[in-house]
Amino acid sequence: FLVLQVRLVMKVYSFVRENVPRVLSSVKDKSSTVPIPKISQYLYFLFAPTLIYRDNYPRNPTIRWGYVATKFAQVLGSLFYAYYIFVRLCIPQFRNSSQETFNLRGLVLCIFNSILPGVLILFLVFFAFLHCWLNAFAEMLRFADRMFYK
Repeated sequence: FLVLQVRLVMKVYSFVRENVPRVLSSVKDKSSTVPIPKISQYLYFLFAPTLIYRDNYPRNPTIRWGYVATKFAQVLGSLFYAYYIFVRLCIPQFRNSSQETFNLRGLVLCIFNSILPGVLILFLVFFAFLHCWLNAFAEMLRFADRMFYK
């Protein structure tokens, strides 16, 4: 949950940083219209896979639902594979250690035997979220500029 809160704070900061100077300059110039963004623009920005606020983003004309389904299938496959790794490689190590008396050697062996499965699970979670999940939402939002940060 902390990651989502940090993401939200970063998005709010970007929104404020982009819009406050425009509002202040229009107030300073005593303009009749103040350029306040619409709620729909802000909501789109909250769900778009970007941290830089713009009033408009390039958009694709259509949604490729097959691509979206493929990405969500990859997320599910990654989660099942992470579960399999966890059940087959991590849990047996700690199940055996819970029946023995505590000693430092056993703890160190359990930790070292869990490093490789833990790293594999970490890679799977990063792949599932950063690649599959965010690309699926970018496609559903018709976010066209996949090279936005260049």
